[in-house]
Amino acid sequence: MTTPPPPGGASGAPGGTPVPPRPTRPPLAAPQEQPQEVLGGVFGWLQLRPTIRIRLTLLYGGMFLTAGVVLLLLMYYFVQQAFHDASLPRLVLAPDMYVTMPNGTRVAGDNFNQAIQEYQRSEADASLTTLLRKSLTVMVCLAVIAFILGYALAGRVLHPLNRITRTAREVAGSDLHRRIDMDGPDDELKELADTFDDMLERLDRAFDSQRRFVANASHELRTPLAINRTLLEVQLSDPGASPDLQQLGKTLLATNERSEQLVEGLLLLARSDNELTERRPVELAEVAQRAVEVTKPEAAGREVEVRSELHPAVVGGNGVLLERIALNLLQNGIRYNTPGGWVEITSAPAPGGGGELTVSNTGPVVPGYELEHIFEPFRRVKGADRTRSDKGVGLGLSIVRSVVRAHGGAIEATARPGGGLTIRVRIPGV
Repeated sequence: MTTPPPPGGASGAPGGTPVPPRPTRPPLAAPQEQPQEVLGGVFGWLQLRPTIRIRLTLLYGGMFLTAGVVLLLLMYYFVQQAFHDASLPRLVLAPDMYVTMPNGTRVAGDNFNQAIQEYQRSEADASLTTLLRKSLTVMVCLAVIAFILGYALAGRVLHPLNRITRTAREVAGSDLHRRIDMDGPDDELKELADTFDDMLERLDRAFDSQRRFVANASHELRTPLAINRTLLEVQLSDPGASPDLQQLGKTLLATNERSEQLVEGLLLLARSDNELTERRPVELAEVAQRAVEVTKPEAAGREVEVRSELHPAVVGGNGVLLERIALNLLQNGIRYNTPGGWVEITSAPAPGGGGELTVSNTGPVVPGYELEHIFEPFRRVKGADRTRSDKGVGLGLSIVRSVVRAHGGAIEATARPGGGLTIRVRIPGV
């Protein structure tokens, strides 16, 4: 288990003792904020981040609309030029003759050609206006259709990407044996899918190799330690052994026990540091209750009271690993406590689904700057006892964090006023 420090040197914000403020440092990711500011300036008027499908739709529709506007302007110009170049033959009429125009006006013979030209210009302007109005109406209708078809076309183009995304999400949530296996032409999308499949294949081989290594190491490391323990126990059971030999045997047995705990912790840490491949509904209150029953004898021996307030909460995950979370947290709170102290474990449904497991305990005070390090393997604070085997090997909270991450949950530790910790674990639902 991770070793909280002794009184005056370990677990959270000290009660009544000022906590040294954490040093402020300039954010390391400041240069990466500039592209987001530029993007916000470009799409700031939208008050949202458009998806790639929307952007492709705007691109397709905008290109069609731009082409339509250019075509309409060119057509308007050419028709206008055609009207301008068209001319009627010049007629010569007697001055005393009158001609009635189509609009009903009478024109004298000497003004006939001028009236004809004015009438031709007015009719050309009216025709151009009608042509422009009808063309704009048709272009707006076609633009709407183009945006609709562009949205459908963008969805069709992005369908392979959606398939890749779904497969990646299923791989992240289940196992690494899934593959995309995209068929079709050898284009950029198929190349991306094949690259992703190759990456999954390498990851699958790596995780299989790790699992085989853990299984083999589990056997190879446990066997000699078990043999050593048996030999030491047999030697200690010999009534004729001298006191010095008895004392040496007890020391070696305690050292062997610590080595066994270290091996078990490392193997469990290696097994639990990966995403779960199978999730089942688990009652968090039942898991916590079993952990309470296991730790009660140890708590009684250390004069620590164990309290529980368990409410039903169904989560998704592995029951054995979830029980390990509750067990490690309880053991950590019991072993790094003070005589007459207490440990309290509660379970309750979490907002938004899932469940929350909370373990609080009395004990020594931990400075605030140590809280972010207590989940690291073998983490020790200055002055902590590194030789005693009855307090674990410094892997308990590391295993808890690893199991919580494998379940897709979250864990946080806060200090209690006066000493001790409050650790909250949130596990998502099924």
